[in-house]
Amino acid sequence: MSFQDDAARTPAGPKPGEQVTTPPAQRVVQPPASGRSRPTRTAALWVAVAVGLVVLVMLIVFFVQNQDMITVRFFGLEGTLALGTTLFIAAVGGGVLVALAGGARILQLRVSNHRRQKTVGGAGMPQ
Repeated sequence: MSFQDDAARTPAGPKPGEQVTTPPAQRVVQPPASGRSRPTRTAALWVAVAVGLVVLVMLIVFFVQNQDMITVRFFGLEGTLALGTTLFIAAVGGGVLVALAGGARILQLRVSNHRRQKTVGGAGMPQ
């Protein structure tokens, strides 16, 4: 076989400036290089549910072990509650304060980004 015969059977490459498009059916998706597959959304949901169940079991144990009744005074109000319930209410209240502060910061950043997009003419993070 001569060089010319081989060259006749080899398809020519794209010409300079010519765009090559591959039909979707011929595209090959390469697997991850590490040999491990990426976790799916279902797997992430399953892990989240498992962690949530562990946290709930720990909360039940916390409530069972802290049933001593204590007197709680708040802004002139007074009452008795179980210690575990009182501490849980305090923790939820702290979480609400953190969520409010985070929400205020997110709102502040959105307003700032919106103003920047108006002045620059559309530049910024896409929504």
